[in-house]
Amino acid sequence: MMQLRLEKRPEPSRLMLYLTPVLAVLATALVGAIVFSLIGYNGLGAVREIFVTPIVNPLKWQDLAVKSAPLIIIAVGLAIGYRANVWNIGAEGQYILGGLAATGVALLTRDFSGPWILPAMILAGMLGGLAWAVLPALLRTKLQVNEILTSLMLTYVAIQLLNYLVIGPWKDPMGFGFPQTRMFTADQTLPFIIPRTIVHLGVPIAVVVAVAAWFVMGRSVFGYQVKVVGAAPNAARYGGFSINRTIWLALLTSGALAGLAGVLEASGTFGRMVPSFPTNYGFTAIIVAFLGRLHPIGIIFAGLAMAVAVVGGEVAQTTIQLPAAAVGIFQAMMLFFLLASDLLVRYRVRVVGKRPAEVTP
Repeated sequence: MMQLRLEKRPEPSRLMLYLTPVLAVLATALVGAIVFSLIGYNGLGAVREIFVTPIVNPLKWQDLAVKSAPLIIIAVGLAIGYRANVWNIGAEGQYILGGLAATGVALLTRDFSGPWILPAMILAGMLGGLAWAVLPALLRTKLQVNEILTSLMLTYVAIQLLNYLVIGPWKDPMGFGFPQTRMFTADQTLPFIIPRTIVHLGVPIAVVVAVAAWFVMGRSVFGYQVKVVGAAPNAARYGGFSINRTIWLALLTSGALAGLAGVLEASGTFGRMVPSFPTNYGFTAIIVAFLGRLHPIGIIFAGLAMAVAVVGGEVAQTTIQLPAAAVGIFQAMMLFFLLASDLLVRYRVRVVGKRPAEVTP
């Protein structure tokens, strides 16, 4: 009888580890072209519009910058947790709470003016995202409840809270019945850093967050603690590192950064709170984190690559009438190929034959 067995390879080279995300993107483009051709769409056209047009069209570069900023910020926070084996899957809910907290401050300060309002919104948003990560951290450290389930379920609570607020107490009385809040004022809106574009202050903030995380993870005791707890929990205990404290720090950090992304989207892109505010950035950022190898600098490039797919998907819907779900299909394939390539890089598949039992006389 033949059996398949996975055997661990020698430690892969750094070049191979960073090359596999590129191969995953190429495999996604190739398989995507075949799949969409088989179901009746222009497969090559879909790949061209999704992966090439946003790069070669200078008018789309500003969209890439704006779309990649929240992905980078959220993915950096997730990567910190994932390195500690803390699996926050509810960044989408923390992103929503960050936007809601910032909106609450905006509504309270509507009749005020001054440069202090926007920093207050940013602080409130980060605290909102952080607060939404407290319950998963508490349940994990006190009752050993899996944070994957608790953080994910809280996302749906956040969505319902958003709908209640924009349809109920926060609804704009002058909004002609639409479920939305009042528009933010000039002091509550992120400034545009490039004239006559939509590139706002959130874009450089995303880069600063990634670079700061790279420095902290590589040059600080906290970064070392996260890596040790994730790689060898027993060694971490022996070294005096508290695993529960690391879990708290990882979850609260990722929650705060997701909340920051929510603030930047609410005050930069949307300019108010609306039911369409949940844009799956929190879920897409999971792919970005792994595509960037959980490295803050790699996440910058991964965020741009994912933004290409998002912006290109919007282009393809207009030019070749590709369905909106196509972007999700490409994202799913990208994650699949990334995980598959990781498996093949770290393990080899061997076919093992089972010897027939010897017959004793």
